[in-house]
Amino acid sequence: MLLVHPVHEVLRQVPLLIGAVVLGSATGNSMWSIAVLVLMIVFGAARWFTTTYRIDAEQIQRREGVLQRSVLSVPRNRIRSVSTDARVLHRLLGLTVVKVSTGQEAKGDAGFALDAVRADEVPALRALLLANSPTDSRDAGEEVVPQAWVLARWQPSWLRYSPLSFTGLATIAAAFGVIYQTGAVAALQDSPLARQGLDAAERFGVIATVVVAVLVVLTLGVMLSVVRSLVTFGNLVLSRRDEVLHLQHGLLRVREHAFDMRRLRGGTIRQPLLVRAFGGARLDAVMTGVDGAGEASLLLPPCPAATAEGVLTELIGAPAAVTGELRHHGPAATRRRWTRALTFPALLVVGLAATAFVATVPTWAWALCGVVTVAGVFLAADRSRALGHRVGDGWLVARSGSLDRRRDCLEAAGIIGWTARQTLFQRRAGVATLIAATPAGVKGYRVLDVPAELAWSVAATTSPWVADCDWARESAHS
Repeated sequence: MLLVHPVHEVLRQVPLLIGAVVLGSATGNSMWSIAVLVLMIVFGAARWFTTTYRIDAEQIQRREGVLQRSVLSVPRNRIRSVSTDARVLHRLLGLTVVKVSTGQEAKGDAGFALDAVRADEVPALRALLLANSPTDSRDAGEEVVPQAWVLARWQPSWLRYSPLSFTGLATIAAAFGVIYQTGAVAALQDSPLARQGLDAAERFGVIATVVVAVLVVLTLGVMLSVVRSLVTFGNLVLSRRDEVLHLQHGLLRVREHAFDMRRLRGGTIRQPLLVRAFGGARLDAVMTGVDGAGEASLLLPPCPAATAEGVLTELIGAPAAVTGELRHHGPAATRRRWTRALTFPALLVVGLAATAFVATVPTWAWALCGVVTVAGVFLAADRSRALGHRVGDGWLVARSGSLDRRRDCLEAAGIIGWTARQTLFQRRAGVATLIAATPAGVKGYRVLDVPAELAWSVAATTSPWVADCDWARESAHS
């Protein structure tokens, strides 16, 4: 345990260490580097000795600080999830980082974390933090460990969905941006390597060079996407033990998440366009106290859609909500899909036609306009087919989107409020957007472009208490 904090302190202060090395080289005195390194190690060790935590009947408390002491307390009844994060050094030492989440951390807040906890102590600590009370109702001699029910395991075939997320290309773009900001690109402009590259481009021609460069970037992007997915989600196991949902994944950096099933309010099946084209989907949890954005709510990475649907069905016990037919929103909603998708291509055609009267429009511009128009047609048709909702058996289901299609399955009992919104164009079309408010997930789930005369009846069918509101009845008949 004592090794982790000094090493992390050295890694955090690498710029300071580099400055000390530069100063030592400039003055001819290497003691500067040694002194700074020793101070970092001593400070890291002091942080370990001065950090303690305590769990009582009401809260979990962490005390830390060398020069300035701080105390962070979290009420135990506010704990929503417990996760662990073990990097390579932690795994070599048999340690891990335990993170406690209340679901209400401020943006950028690191939250409550216990660093360098022994890995063999984590199961008992997790069970204690997620329990209703610090003591179990069973006698010590009657302890029974329930068996885990495995819902899904990572399969190597899931890697085929990795290149479809464009994370590799994003990584390449970010790396190029960092290199460009450092001035390395400008420094290489007059280098022999750059001159050789220009000579090769002149020999092969511009088109061949561009094609080769694009193929190299795409190949590298695919490789990076696959490697990232393998390292991040390899060995993934999603299991359930009583009322605790357990997720573990990662090859080098192992992460574990424990969620209280009693706070589960549904799930979201997300299908980006390319992933959906290859029959894939990812699964997110809709859970109180767990952020619905990003990776915090991720249960399954891109995998076969049947796997995601099967796991969600097992979790919520409502097959109709996961795979049942949805009610379409009518011709007005369909017209809005087509109008919004074809507005830009129409403006582009008008602009090119107007330009053709005063100048010659290149052929590639018309070709591009045709591609944009065809893409708009497919987008409108796909978004029209996707739009729909379902109410029944205690569940609200809403589906929408094309580039990132999502099917939200929300438990009706978890809805605490409703909002009906109409923009100027929606009022003219006679549709409205319903927003179901809930403390779980993204906090608000939208049912897009419902016929205005049906909006409040959908809300009342889902949440019967809405029918008792006079203003809701007046809005429904207005």
